[in-house]
Amino acid sequence: MEEADEVGAVASMATLKAFNQCVLHLGRLARDRGASQFIADGLQAFSQLVPFASAWWGEMSPSPAQSWMHGRINLPESFAVEWHKVAVSDRFSHETLSQPGEVVRDSGFTDPCEEVNDFARRHDLYHLMCITFELPESGLVFFVCLYRGLQASAFNEREAGLFSAFCDHLLQLWRFQVQDMIRVDTGNAASDFGIARLDGSLLYVGASLCAAIQRELPGWSGSMLPPEVVEQLQKAPCVMRLGRCALTLSPNAEHVILSLETQSRGAVLAPRERTAAMLFAAGHSYKEIAKILVLSPATVRTYLRNCYLQLGVKSKVELGSALRSPNTTP
Repeated sequence: MEEADEVGAVASMATLKAFNQCVLHLGRLARDRGASQFIADGLQAFSQLVPFASAWWGEMSPSPAQSWMHGRINLPESFAVEWHKVAVSDRFSHETLSQPGEVVRDSGFTDPCEEVNDFARRHDLYHLMCITFELPESGLVFFVCLYRGLQASAFNEREAGLFSAFCDHLLQLWRFQVQDMIRVDTGNAASDFGIARLDGSLLYVGASLCAAIQRELPGWSGSMLPPEVVEQLQKAPCVMRLGRCALTLSPNAEHVILSLETQSRGAVLAPRERTAAMLFAAGHSYKEIAKILVLSPATVRTYLRNCYLQLGVKSKVELGSALRSPNTTP
């Protein structure tokens, strides 16, 4: 008995050491790789500790279930589109969305809906393990799902515990990256923001921005921005009309920050003034804004002075708040 206890203790210490190394590696990825590949690379590192055949993650609205931003490992590009067709009947999905913060596991093709089982068979999703987290700042839910095939073993309780702890770190680091990239103190009001790669694929999106795009560009189902928006990404910084809203696009290294402003009666800013103000509120200097917009620093200063007067603000913080206000019209 003592020998068995000793073996168990050694195994536990080895697992703890491996987990610590995995989390340390995750921190390095967050610093070195940036947001573009962070989640994918992090999960690949975790697979050395808890093996899986495929994975799916992203942001989702729970009712009705709809994935708006997602990434995948060893799954086809059509995976999300296929899932959306059966999402309303997917029992496992409903279970996970109803238990935020809890790891949910399942095995077998046993859904009451045979279309869901057919979907799972096509992608060999025999063993499932998923966790969801509420994202109050976005208005959506963050999820991570791991899968194993028919010939593999089920995810066990130990692996579920490791998965839960790992995803706590993964989510926190990802949120820090999003906050740093937006560079505006949004508190719990980042639902009108998005972050996209230059090819139009989303790294983060808020519920209000999703709703506005879907309303004005019917048929949009998330993950990749609509072509009408993608073609504007290379022109950032710029402002484009989205129905009764204005969508400001600001460059951030290899990404573009999207910010939605509702148009209504109130202060009126020219598009170039608004773009300069958004960049300034996001932390750029006069010289940086001048270089981005191909203007002189003096012109930038004039634009910003006019913005301060028009909006009645006296500081950069007040400027950022005013630009996000629904009473500010481009």
